[in-house]
Amino acid sequence: MADAATNPAPAAKGDYRLLSVRQLMWRKFLNNRLAVISALVLIVLYLATIFAGFTAPYGPQDGVSRLSFAPPTRVRFCDENAGCSLRPFVYATTAERSKKTFLLEFVEDRSEPHYIYFFERGAPYKIVGLIPWDMHLFKTRNDDARVSLLGHDQRGRDLFSRILYGGQVSLSVGLMGVLILVILGSVIGTLSGYYGGWFDAVTQRFIETLRVFPEIPLWMALSAAIPPLWPPEWVYAGIVVVLAFLGWTGLAREVRGLTLSLKKRDFVLAAQASGASTGRIVRKHLIPNMMSHIIVTATLAIPVTILGESALSFLGIGVRPPMMSWGLLLSDAFKVQVIALYPWMLAPAGFILITVLAFNFLGDGLRDMVDPFS
Repeated sequence: MADAATNPAPAAKGDYRLLSVRQLMWRKFLNNRLAVISALVLIVLYLATIFAGFTAPYGPQDGVSRLSFAPPTRVRFCDENAGCSLRPFVYATTAERSKKTFLLEFVEDRSEPHYIYFFERGAPYKIVGLIPWDMHLFKTRNDDARVSLLGHDQRGRDLFSRILYGGQVSLSVGLMGVLILVILGSVIGTLSGYYGGWFDAVTQRFIETLRVFPEIPLWMALSAAIPPLWPPEWVYAGIVVVLAFLGWTGLAREVRGLTLSLKKRDFVLAAQASGASTGRIVRKHLIPNMMSHIIVTATLAIPVTILGESALSFLGIGVRPPMMSWGLLLSDAFKVQVIALYPWMLAPAGFILITVLAFNFLGDGLRDMVDPFS
């Protein structure tokens, strides 16, 4: 009997086991398949854009005039002329003027297949703008046969490569803008709810004044105020500040409401009784207990910031050349005639749509994850 008491029998196969809160949160997130897939999609997008020099077969300004508005290249594995091959190949494209419509028509030259090689050396670039390198993920060894997965623009530049480079601006604007948004919203909202009184009243009236104005017209007005002679890097920083300055108000009001409920809790009252300063109480007790809500709000605010930058660049008051963004690339398809004749020019809109949906699905998954007992 003593042995049975000191050495209990191992748990049966069907018995339950206890999980920590962190394990429950992780399991809740993994059960949301849309959130997991969205997280993987975002990881791939960010890696592809960060290392755009490697993933893009051509440079952002590397154009061929004879391929103006050339359609996407058809990648083949089998063909009646070249047979079948495990290595994909493409044909060179030649332009001919139609005698009926007087438009350029692009015809494949099937006399010779051009195979696509992976990890091939090509035009030099700098990894993250620092390390010089010349390795590309894929390309052909003949520059006359270009691999253009999404077609070419008006100047014969590869649209897929330009989208990858443009994603460096569009995706980073979302992160940088939300970083400023989170800092402003969480700090101001926490102080407003913690102090109360006249400081809370002034802060809330200021927030209400900002929220009265329509968001997009105010974005446009502030963006148009950026001096046109500024360097592109300064314009980029100005766009980030404009988007963040108008986006922190919603988070600040939510954090203020959470602070009003937390500042009466026993752990905050104990910290006040022990003589802790206001800064320490905010840093160590209030903000950490609201961090899950802040993370979810920030995740849902990133697509709004990306859409804001894309809208401003599309209207010509956002990022300016030689910098690129998805909104600026989409402005090339402003005319209905371009959309009708060259529909692949709308490809940047597809990347914007995928990114926004992925962040929204990820935000839904994080919202469920922070409440694992629901």
